Parts: sequence; structure tokens; C-alpha cells
Amino acid sequence: MTNVRLLRRFGYRLIGSLSAPNLLPVVDVGNYRPLFHARPQLVGQGSCNRKSIEPAYCSKCSCSSQASESFTDESILVRARDPSQLALELGKALDERRYEDAWNAYERYKQIEGFPRKSVINKLICCLAESQDRHWLEKVYGVTVLAFDEHKRNLLEKDTLLFLSYVLARAGLPVPASTILRKMVQMEEFPSINAWSSIVAYMSLSASGAWLAAEMVLEKCHFFKDNRVDPRKKTNSLLLAMKPNALVFNICLSACLVHGSTRKAEQLLEMMPLIGLKADVTLLIMMAHVCEKNGRIDEIKKLRRHIDESCQIGDRQYQEFYNCLLTCHLNFGDLKSASEIVLEMLRKAKEARVSLKAALSVVEAVGSHKQGYVEKTGTGNSLGDNSFSSFPRPTETSLPSFVDFCQDCKYLRLETEAKALLSLLLDRINSHVYLVGSENGILYPTEKVYAKLVRAFLELRKVADLAAFLISANKEETPMSIENSIPVQVIHACISVGKLEEAHDLLDEMRVAGVRTGSSVYSSLLKAYCRLNKIGEITSLLNDARKCGVQLDGSCYEAVIHTQVSRKDIHGALGRFKEMKEARISSKSYDGFDSVIKECEASGQSKLMVKLLEEINDDQKLQYGVHDWNNVIHFFCKKQLMQDARKALKKMKALGHLPNAQTFHSLVTGYSAVGGKYQEIAELWGEMKMFPSSAIRFDQELLDSVLYNFVRGQGLEDDLPRLGLVSPDLTTVTCNEAAQWRSYV
Repeated sequence: MTNVRLLRRFGYRLIGSLSAPNLLPVVDVGNYRPLFHARPQLVGQGSCNRKSIEPAYCSKCSCSSQASESFTDESILVRARDPSQLALELGKALDERRYEDAWNAYERYKQIEGFPRKSVINKLICCLAESQDRHWLEKVYGVTVLAFDEHKRNLLEKDTLLFLSYVLARAGLPVPASTILRKMVQMEEFPSINAWSSIVAYMSLSASGAWLAAEMVLEKCHFFKDNRVDPRKKTNSLLLAMKPNALVFNICLSACLVHGSTRKAEQLLEMMPLIGLKADVTLLIMMAHVCEKNGRIDEIKKLRRHIDESCQIGDRQYQEFYNCLLTCHLNFGDLKSASEIVLEMLRKAKEARVSLKAALSVVEAVGSHKQGYVEKTGTGNSLGDNSFSSFPRPTETSLPSFVDFCQDCKYLRLETEAKALLSLLLDRINSHVYLVGSENGILYPTEKVYAKLVRAFLELRKVADLAAFLISANKEETPMSIENSIPVQVIHACISVGKLEEAHDLLDEMRVAGVRTGSSVYSSLLKAYCRLNKIGEITSLLNDARKCGVQLDGSCYEAVIHTQVSRKDIHGALGRFKEMKEARISSKSYDGFDSVIKECEASGQSKLMVKLLEEINDDQKLQYGVHDWNNVIHFFCKKQLMQDARKALKKMKALGHLPNAQTFHSLVTGYSAVGGKYQEIAELWGEMKMFPSSAIRFDQELLDSVLYNFVRGQGLEDDLPRLGLVSPDLTTVTCNEAAQWRSYV
């Protein structure tokens, strides 16, 4: 019995019983090595039952396979395939990149001996990861998770896990990549910030990966909240090397902005001061974008002082920030502040153009060789515009081998890839900047911001304020023809969309202020009145034109005469005809408004007109009060004053302001922060469902937050069908998935 136990320790296994009287040695056959052959007790004629014993176990026996025999109280101790031989085959298959053979050898070894030794298992993971094949990546990820589940984490090296997480992130598998990083932190193998910043960057290329990356950054920030880690202790050096920096925050914030997870981005901003992170230039701009998306106008106003005082901000950063600031003012209906920013931008642009023109004249006077030098050195606007231009694009970078990965001790290559991916994300954000432009380092308002301002002024019926703004902007703009000036184009746009009363009021304001508008405005407005048979407005407009000394063309008089004839005002028509003859006006002397439009298109000055028409024709009304009430509700929810937040929501609806997704997201987040308010969240979801789908649109981030709280509330089985989140048929499936989520929570 003792011998049997000893043999089992060396990898032998028992077949049959333990009462074999006689054991005879048997030679090895192939890779199988039977140790003993039991002498069988015969039953009937013949010798050995070959159906019950493998041929390799009967090499000493020459009995017939047709005999009817069996073992009684006999045993055979055999040893299966040699583990050392399997380990050699596994290593050889990996060296030759025969992944299928290597995986089969690993599985056979795992059945016999369990996990291979440390060097073999790490080599298996790295080689299969280098293949970049999704099938093998899932296989090695399963091996890693199994090793952790069986408490064999000591077999896995830090560099191996980090390399696997990096490859998984590159392959578009953010969930396994983040899981590996979490496992490394659990085993206190803290990854360097340069290494895991690249993993976060690749994860952030997808919407789900961006959310996971932000969540992972928040988890790691909890280690460093309120100066918990003493930097003076040498034992904390590895942990401090994992601390999130500005690059990681820039990547996560930009990814959240690109994929629409703006509330998660706000959580990242709230975490920054808790870990003592100092914001760089890019981080300041990302903060402005997040504040603009979430309607935090007070915070973005505070940022303006830091932006204006910073010496490292380039043209692109200024352009993005003032785009965010203008958007916030327009969303809140603060037209006075928006107008002041536009006018200030025009004044500074005018001064800069004068200075630039003077500098160029000096350069020309000095000599051509100096001029050439200035042209070469002046091509870049600022360091901020091209700070990442030298970084390779992700499609141009190949996967490094595991050896090269380990040789880069400071992970500089991964840091470079992270910066390149950040550059791509920033380019996508910058593509949506359309209110502010930049030329030769000079910021200027675009036609879109004029269009939005005009529309906002008209909706609020502030025609006098609009006229004052247009007059001031016209003074600061570069000199141009009267027909192409900003006031004239605005009036033309109002006429084109049928806002004749507003156009007439603007024309009166311009006339009182002494601004020349030309005859095309009077001509187009007069014809519009004629089409509507408004005789009183026609007479008033003709008198105004006469006072300003504007000479109308023959087509205008013909339109007036036709209108009066249609109304059977013969005497009035004869009077206009006599007036036209006395002024010696030919009916073909002016082509009217259409010729003005063609002239603008030919000269490239019609962009403002097009933007104005698009903006004014937009049927979507601006809800200025919604943003103000959202800020009030957000303040109460942040202070966990949920009763006051509910009262504010009730007052908001009573005043006729329709809540949006941001309103309900603040309430859900507030109830979640208080804790245990799952019934209130369920009631809130019921209110949300009462709104028609055409009136309010709930984003994915809000729905995920609601479902997350239902899972934490432990009442998912009963609540989901009743609240309409899923149908009753899907309750079982959903609850099974939610149970896994609940265990994670």
C-alpha cells in the first residue's frame, strides 16, 4: 500500500483494485510507460481480456483478443504521458508559432499536472498574445482568470499581465483589459502610469471602453484621495508610480466628450482636486468643454481668468475655450455677455491686423532675406496647435514583441502611443468648434455665431438690442461694401424668411443711427410688402427711403403700381407712375434682390446669409429657462437636499419648462448618493415615462444609471417588468445578468 502511494506521488495512476497478487514489469511503449502488468485470473479459456486493457498495457501478453476473460481483484498501475515531454513539446510549438499544437499540449498537461511551471505559463500567455488573434486572446485571458480563481497568481509575472492587458486593449476588448489591470492592483503589482495610460487610451476608442476607462481611473484615484499615500516613504514608490496624471485625465475626459458620457466626465473633474492634480493647458480646455456640455456657466466663467492669464495656451485652445463660453451664454439666453465677447473679439482682431500689417511693412523694408526668414518661422501659430503632430498614428504603430516591451523599462513607447491617441480624440472635439475661427493667430467670430445671436435676439423680440449690436459690429469689422455689411445681410435674411416686421424695425434703427444700408434692402422689403398687399407699410417704407435719399429702381415702382391696381387704387397707381417718370427711372435699371445675391455668391460673401437663413428657419425653439433650472436642481442634488430638488422640479414644470435628460440625471445621481432611495428612483422613472418620446430624449448614460440603481436596490425581479424596463418574458434573462452585476456592485 505504501508503494502504491509513493508511485502516485510520481505521477502514476491506478486502474482496477489494489489486490493484484503478482506484478510483472512491462517495458515502455511510445510515450506511455506502464509500470507493471498484473497476472490475470482466467475465467474460462484464453488468457487476457484485451477489450478491457489498452494494447500498450498488454505488450508482454500474446493472448488472443477473442478470448472471454476478465480481471477479478487485479490492478494495473500505469503512468500517463510524461509531463516533462509535454512541457518540451509546448515550448517547441510556441517557438515555431504552432499555436494550435501548443494549446493542445497545454490542455493535456493541465489535465495531468495542473498548471505548468512559471516560465512555461508566462511564455504561453505572451506568445499567444503576440499573435493578436481574437480567438487566442480570449483563450489566454481565460487562462489568466483561471489562475486567479485557483489561487495560482504567483505563477503570473507583472510584465506578462501588463503586456496581455495592453494587447487586449489594442484588440478592442476593453472589459478583459480592465479586468487584468484590476487583478494586478489586487495582487499589489502596481502598473506604471506610462504603461496603463496607453491601455486607457486604446480602451477609450469605443463608447463602452471610454466609460470603463473613466471608471478605472476613478477607482485608482481612491488610493490617493486626501494625501493617503505618503510620498516620503520609499515603500510607497511603486504605488505612487501608478498615480493618474494629467495625460490620463485628458484621455478619459476627451473620450467621454466624444462618446457623450458628460456626467462621467464631471465625476472625473470632481476627483482632480481630491488627489492634488494640477491642471495643464489641455486639461483646462477639457474642463471648459465638460462645463459647456453640462451647463455649468459659473465654472466656465471662473476658468476664463486662468485661460487669459496662461502663457502656454495656443490658438486652438483659445478657439475651443471661447467657443464653449459663447455656447454657454447662448444656451442661457445671456445675449448681452455673448455680444460683448463678440465685440471684444472684433476689436482685438482689428488691432492685431493693424499690428500685423505694420510688422509686415517693416519686414519688407528691411529686405527680402528677412522676409523669407519670417515666412518660414511664422508658419505655426503656436506650440499648442502642433504639440502632438510628431506622434505616430495608431494605425502606423505595430505591436512590439514581448522582449521589446520588457526592454522599454520606462514604457516611453506606450506613453507616445497614448499621446497620439489623445491627439486623435482632440481633433474630433475640435471639429465641432464652429463659433470661433482663427487665422494667422487672430481669433474672429464666424458667421454661425452671428446667426445664433440674431435668432436669439429675434426670438426674445429684442430688436433694439440687436440693432445696437449690429451697428457696433459693423464699426469693428473690416471695411467692406454697403451691400455686404453685416446689418444689410441680417435684414436680407429676415426678409427671406418672412420676418418683415423685424426687418422693418431693424431698418428704422439703422436709419436713426445714421448707418447706410443701400437701396437693395428697401427694394427687397418693398417687394415683400407688395406680395402681401400691405399698403400702409409700403407707404411708410417709401417715405423712409425718400428721407434717406435712397433712389428705388423701376421694378420697385412697378410692384407698387401693380399692388395698387389690384386693390383698385387707380389714383394712387397713377401718382406712383408719375413719380417714377419725373425721377426718370427705367424699369430695367436694376435687377433687384436676386442680383445682390448673385453678387454676394460671386464675391464669397454669402456665407453669413446662408447661416442666417439656416438658423432662423430652424424650428427647434431655444429653452433658455431649462438650463437655469437644471443648475438649481443640480446644486440641491449635489448638497443632497433632495426635497428642495423635488420642489424645484415641480416649480420648473409649473412655469412651463420641460425637463430634459440632464435634469433627471441630476436627480438620479442625488438619490443614489444619499443611499437607499431606490423607491424614489422608481417613482422618478415612472415620471420620466409619462413624457412623450417626441418631447424628451433620454440618453444611454441616464438609462444605465437608472438600471444600475435598480440592481443595487435588490428589487430587480419585481421592479423591472412593473416599471417597463423589460417585458415579463425577459425578466429571467435580465435578472440572471443583473445578478452578476449585483455581485460586482
